[in-house]
Amino acid sequence: MSTDKLTHFNTEGRARMVDVSGKTETHREAVATGMVFMKAATLSRIQEGQIAKGDVLAVAQVAGVMGAKKTPDLIPMCHPLLITSVDIGFQTFQPEGDRPAAIKVTATAKTSGQTGVEMEAVTAVSVAALTIYDMCKAIDKGISFGQIGLISKSGGKSGTYTRLEPLP
Repeated sequence: MSTDKLTHFNTEGRARMVDVSGKTETHREAVATGMVFMKAATLSRIQEGQIAKGDVLAVAQVAGVMGAKKTPDLIPMCHPLLITSVDIGFQTFQPEGDRPAAIKVTATAKTSGQTGVEMEAVTAVSVAALTIYDMCKAIDKGISFGQIGLISKSGGKSGTYTRLEPLP
C-alpha cells in the first residue's frame, strides 16, 4: 500500500493550495512531451509553410511559452511562479505502418523557487498541441493528441524523477 499523501486537501477534505512557505528555494526543472497526430498531407503543408494562418510551429512555440506562464490561471491549485525559462521544441514523424504522421512537442520549464514547474511544462505542451490543431483544423479536423506527460523533473525535496516507461 502506498503511503503517499495527497496534499491538496485540508483537514475537512476540501481543496486547498498547498503551503510552500517553509520550503527551501532550489533550482527546479521539468520536461514534458506530447504527440500531435495528423494526416501526412497536413504535416507536409506545415513543413512547407503552406498553412493559411501562418508558421504553425512558430505560433505553437509562442503559445506554449504563454501557456506555461498562465498555468496558475488555468489550474486552480497551482502557485504563481517566477518562471526563469521555457523552451519548446518540435520533432516531426512521417507515417509509418499503423502510426499516422505526428509532431512531438517537448517543453522544458525552469525556475528557482519553493515549488516545481511540472505543471507549467505539461501545460506548455498541451497549449502548443492545441495551437497546432487550431492552425490546421480547416484542413484536418481529425488531428488528435496523446502521450502527454512528464518526462523528468529535478529539484526540491522529492529530488529527481525520470520516467522509465514510455508514455502510452
